[in-house]
Amino acid sequence: MLLEYFQMIDNIEQLDPDRGTILARADVPMESPVFEGHFPGSPLVPGVLLIETMAQASGFMLLSRLKFEKMPFLANVTGAKMRTFVEPGAVLMVNAELEHDGSGFAKTRAEISSDGKKICDSRIMFRIMPFPNETLKSNMLDRFSQISRLAAE
Repeated sequence: MLLEYFQMIDNIEQLDPDRGTILARADVPMESPVFEGHFPGSPLVPGVLLIETMAQASGFMLLSRLKFEKMPFLANVTGAKMRTFVEPGAVLMVNAELEHDGSGFAKTRAEISSDGKKICDSRIMFRIMPFPNETLKSNMLDRFSQISRLAAE
C-alpha cells in the first residue's frame, strides 16, 4: 500500500471476472505520512482508507469483467462496519463479490480480514461509464498489470 497515493492493492491473488469475484492482498506499510496524524504515538489505518481498499479491489474485478472497456466510478457505500483496528505492518486480505451488474450500475459486497479475523465489510455501488480519456484507461491497465500476476499468465 502507498496510502498517500491511494494505491491500496498490492496483489491480486485470485480473480474470476465471469463469476464476479476477487481476492486481493494489501500490505500496510510500517511507516506512512498518514500515520503522523492518525494517530500520533498510536498509528492506525483510517477507516475511510479501508473502505477505499474494498472499493479498489471491487473496482479491479469490475474493470476485468468489463474488459477495460468502461470504468467503474464509486457511487455509494452502504452498511460499512469497522470491527477492529488496523495497525502498521498488517497483511490485509480483501474479498469482493458481485451482487448486481446492469442498468449502468454494479454493486459488490466486500470485506477485509487479517489473520483470519474480519476487519470490516461493506456494500459498494459503482456507476459504470466510459473512460473520460485514454490516459486514465492506460493508467488503470498499467496498475492492473503491476498488481496482477494473472495478467502475465
